[in-house]
Amino acid sequence: MSRGVLFVHNNFPGQFADLAQVLLARGVPCLAIGQNHSPGLEGVKIARYSLPRGSTPGIFHLATRAEADLIRARSAYDAAQALKAEGWDPAVIVGHPGWGEMTFLSEVFPGARTVMFAEFYYHGRGYDVGFDPEFGAVDLDTILRADAKNGTMAMAYADADAIVAPTPFQAGSLPRRFREDVRIIHEGVDTDAIRPGPAEPFELPDGRVLAPGTPVITHVNNHMEPLRGLHILARALPRLLAEVPDAHVILIGDPNRKPYGGAAPDGKTWRDVCFEGVEYDPARVHFLGRVPHARMLAAMRLGVAHVYYTYPFVLSWSLSESMALGCHVIGSDTGPVRDAIQDGVNGRLLPFFDVDALSRALIDACRDPEASRPLRAAARATAEQMFSRAKGRDAWIALLRELGVKIGG
Repeated sequence: MSRGVLFVHNNFPGQFADLAQVLLARGVPCLAIGQNHSPGLEGVKIARYSLPRGSTPGIFHLATRAEADLIRARSAYDAAQALKAEGWDPAVIVGHPGWGEMTFLSEVFPGARTVMFAEFYYHGRGYDVGFDPEFGAVDLDTILRADAKNGTMAMAYADADAIVAPTPFQAGSLPRRFREDVRIIHEGVDTDAIRPGPAEPFELPDGRVLAPGTPVITHVNNHMEPLRGLHILARALPRLLAEVPDAHVILIGDPNRKPYGGAAPDGKTWRDVCFEGVEYDPARVHFLGRVPHARMLAAMRLGVAHVYYTYPFVLSWSLSESMALGCHVIGSDTGPVRDAIQDGVNGRLLPFFDVDALSRALIDACRDPEASRPLRAAARATAEQMFSRAKGRDAWIALLRELGVKIGG
């Protein structure tokens, strides 16, 4: 008899940690498939797989991604067969199809219903590729290579019983025929724990302490790259720092992590590139690197404004968390951000490439932080509606029950 849920993610648990824990707590058997680097999750049996080989030397370059995904797909198939041999027969498979693992699993568990997590469907035009011509001209080969990344994802979506996307923008990246099966369920943040609260003194790496009331601008950019607007913020800082002499800027992220948008040129980091030629006071611009989650939240609570810019790409968790904190968000007027922010209602939306507009908005936020109080309250209300983890859980539970999973509680 089919029962339980099989999670499939290249780096399990990925986006499925909270859902898996909720299901376990309600007595639902859970298991997982992930690559050998997957951290796993307590209580979830995981079948990890290793890749038998790398890409074929000299393979047609547009087929490189498809071959890699199909190698993972076959490896995931073998892992699923091992689970089947142990007696597992899941009622539903919930998976991220972005690396190929979902492609052949219906051959192993033909009776299982499938839910695909739609994080992003690649496009050679109209999305992140070619959005910012400053960092590389887009030629036909670049366009075709982006489109070709969808090969195994399209195969997986074609067999899906349901597709879940976190935001309308991410759902909209899917081809029209797949959009018909999409449900919008954001994985959510804990809006009970991540909520507005008093700012506390914030110690910097050099031992200095920023006191509450200091005009602080925050920016979280996990890979410190232009895809999240680092170069635009960098160029906005000289005017801010000149006109607000007591302002400080806190930047959180690791420039040495592999960036979403590809490597920086000439062996540099994107932080090097984005700040090249920008004159700023290093005593007031603080690069913290990767920090514990609680420290990131403390920085954002202290700030008078939080800058969130992005190309037309996946929405970051940092935006949902900053809104849950009731931050004054100054965001880019791009598709992902428009899902969450209405200009002048619950934050600000500015043209992505308008450095002067960002400088002015930051200066205004520092000079009159009370003016943003209504926007902050509205941001918090939006987070409770759009990014509540509890609401996301309820929507997932309803979907899984609809597909045949027996869930108590």
